[in-house]
Amino acid sequence: MQIFKQRSTLLAALLCTIAISSQLTACLPIVAGTAVTGGAMAADRRSSGMYIEDNEIELKAENRANKELGDNIHVNVTSFNRNVLITGEAFNQESKAKVEEIVRTIPNIKNVTNEMVIAPRSSFGGRSTDAFITSKVKARMVPDHQELVSYVKVLTESSVVYLMGIVSHKEADIAVDIARGTEGVEKVVKVFEYTD
Repeated sequence: MQIFKQRSTLLAALLCTIAISSQLTACLPIVAGTAVTGGAMAADRRSSGMYIEDNEIELKAENRANKELGDNIHVNVTSFNRNVLITGEAFNQESKAKVEEIVRTIPNIKNVTNEMVIAPRSSFGGRSTDAFITSKVKARMVPDHQELVSYVKVLTESSVVYLMGIVSHKEADIAVDIARGTEGVEKVVKVFEYTD
């Protein structure tokens, strides 16, 4: 019954998103995206230059990995203050290592954490569930710890929540407790850079 409720909620959210997005004009997403990016940069502990550099690292790394390994992998590259997290699925150990090798060719990276798993590519349904878990973790931060939404990047892969950011140990502990207490989360992995 619980799974049915989750799937129903997820399906309703997806249908709502599709319905709303089909009513928007072409320029609205560009304006909204620019405003969100500007707001995110203002609240972020990274400089605006570092924020942009992290986005470039992500794009270059994912493009190079997908170009070289194609449909055999599903890769997500997340960079925060040049600390890079690789997640997704690789078809064997060699392809996992190859993705990391490709990512390490991108200039200015400080650290690489490779959390790819050897497994078939995740399904759309699995990725939708992960996106839903990420949104629930972020939503649970808002009532009492709204600042964490700006300082902590949340990413979910196969029900494993990864937390990145520039935080104090206290902020990290709060974020981890919130993530662990969120329904559907199987494991929490910290990829933090500490201020204290």
